Amino acid sequence: MKNRIRQMALLSVILAFAGLPALAQDATGTVAVSMPAAAAADPAPRPLSWGVPEGRMFFPHDWVRGYVNFDVAPSHNEPDLGRCSQSQAVIVTAGGASSDCNAYARYLLGGYLEVQPFGKTFARHVFVFFTPTFSFGNNVPQFKYTASMAGIAFERAVGIGIELPKNFEFRVTQHQVDWLGKYKNNVGLADLGTSGPYGLYATVGARWYFGGYGRAREGR
Repeated sequence: MKNRIRQMALLSVILAFAGLPALAQDATGTVAVSMPAAAAADPAPRPLSWGVPEGRMFFPHDWVRGYVNFDVAPSHNEPDLGRCSQSQAVIVTAGGASSDCNAYARYLLGGYLEVQPFGKTFARHVFVFFTPTFSFGNNVPQFKYTASMAGIAFERAVGIGIELPKNFEFRVTQHQVDWLGKYKNNVGLADLGTSGPYGLYATVGARWYFGGYGRAREGR
C-alpha cells in the first residue's frame, strides 16, 4: 500500500513537471496576442509638421544659418564680369597690358545667409535670405595676369521665402551689382559700361529640395 502511494505521488510530480512547458507556452502566446491589441489601443503618433521643427516663438534654434566660400581662379580661367571688351583690337588700342579696363576676377568671396526669426505660428515658415559675392582682380586676358586683390564688384541677391510642404519653397528675389573702386566711373576705350553680371532684376519662383539636400535635411 505504501509503495502504491509513493508510485502515485511520484507520477503526479512527473506529470506536473511535464505540464510546465505547456503552461509557459500558453502564457507566452497570451502575451504575444495581447501586446498588439494594447499597442493598437495607443493613439497614433502625431505626424511631423513640414518646415523647420517648432521652437521658441522668437529666435529658435539655428534661426541664423548659412555658409561662406572663397574661390581662386587659375590663370587663363578668370571670371569675366562683362565690363570690358574682349576684342583684341580694342584691348590693344586701349593699351594692351596697360589697359585700365581689367575687370577679370582672380578671387571670389561670397556666401549665403538665411534668417528665420520665428519659431511658432505660420510665421515660422517665413525667412529672408542674402547672397553676396565680392570680385577681386586685375587681369587682361592674353596680355596680363596678376595676383592683385583690387576690388571690382559687389554682387548680391536678397529676398524673402516661404516654406511649403514636400520640400518646396516660394521665393521672391531681387538682384543687383555695384561696381567698386575705379569701376564706379568709365575706365577707358575697352569699357563697355555694362551693369555687371546679370544686371538688375527681380524674380518670383519656386525651389524644390530632394535627396536630403539643403533644407530637406532639417527634419521634414
